[in-house]
Amino acid sequence: MSALLRFVVLYAFMYAAYGVSSPFMPAFFEHRGLAAGQIGTLFAAGTAIRLVSGPLVGRLADATQALRTILALCELLAAVVAVSLLTPSSFTWLLLISLLYAAALAPTTALADALALGAAQPRDGRPRFEYGWVRGTGSAVFVLGTLVSGQVVAASGLSSVVMLQAALLVAAAGAVTLIPTPERKHPVTAIQRETPLGVATLLRMPEFRRMMLVSALVLGSHAMNDTFAVIRWSAAGITPPTASVLWSESVGAEVLVFFLVGPPLLKRMGPAGVIAVAASAGVVRWAVMASSNSVTALALVQPLHGLTFAALHLACMRLIAVNVPQQLAATAQAMYALGAGITTALLTLASGWLYANVGARAFLAMALLCAAAAPLTWGLRADHSR
Repeated sequence: MSALLRFVVLYAFMYAAYGVSSPFMPAFFEHRGLAAGQIGTLFAAGTAIRLVSGPLVGRLADATQALRTILALCELLAAVVAVSLLTPSSFTWLLLISLLYAAALAPTTALADALALGAAQPRDGRPRFEYGWVRGTGSAVFVLGTLVSGQVVAASGLSSVVMLQAALLVAAAGAVTLIPTPERKHPVTAIQRETPLGVATLLRMPEFRRMMLVSALVLGSHAMNDTFAVIRWSAAGITPPTASVLWSESVGAEVLVFFLVGPPLLKRMGPAGVIAVAASAGVVRWAVMASSNSVTALALVQPLHGLTFAALHLACMRLIAVNVPQQLAATAQAMYALGAGITTALLTLASGWLYANVGARAFLAMALLCAAAAPLTWGLRADHSR
């Protein structure tokens, strides 16, 4: 079995597990007797613990160089904890379990991406495989997982989704054992042994700092869309079936870019050029969202999600792969996710105030963030000398 196929299997199980649970976990907790305020507290606490757990576990994985082992353990722990949610519990106990669940699941994508990027890098001038093919598989299977979960809930109830996710996480842990052991590009030097590598090392790298800032601005600009797009469309008289088609357009474009458009675009334009295109696409996308409720106009800009998310992600992965020392691969992935996560959380809070006060024009603030990100891409480069 090729390395590509092994990673495809891993990502398929991982993202299927994410997909089956995402739509129905709030309803599951409501079914367990939690009030709306308690559910909000539970998910907010989960978000906070993810922002801490991801970098800490990523740093541990790099320090021990045991990325595969720690990824498998996180998947297994998340599966066991997910099943524990089915036991009769008070709110306090459910909160504690859900925090452990979030902490275990948070590092999994960063660790998997670090492993996939390492395996995808060319060796002796020969290409391995495109990381985008693996990540595109994850996005496609995530959508399938959400569709399957609806059928499962209709047939067997909300608790069945938790059991299904746990089974998929166990399968993902098994798939981790199939992926190749990371290869060291260079032996660890005496200087590296004497100088601890960590977050401070990453933050001293100008390219990494700039990449974190640009990606945080562009990815964070999606906060308004994720929270208020459907509300905006419904207020404009757009029906739920039409809204679902519009939303599906963006997901379809994401998969298309990961598989087909992104890799050749990255080769032609380089990471900085692709990120500049993604930021510019964000300006157009959010400006149209702010100024028009025409279904035709919205249908034309929804596919730009393929650029504002998928193309940007591919470019950032390329920058991490060529600029970051191998001993910090997992830490870099976690820091990249942390920057986007904190920005998205803050902008989600701001989006509520903005939308309440200026309505759809609040999307212009997101367009301004992307406009600010575009010129910052000029300082990004892929240093192939590492």
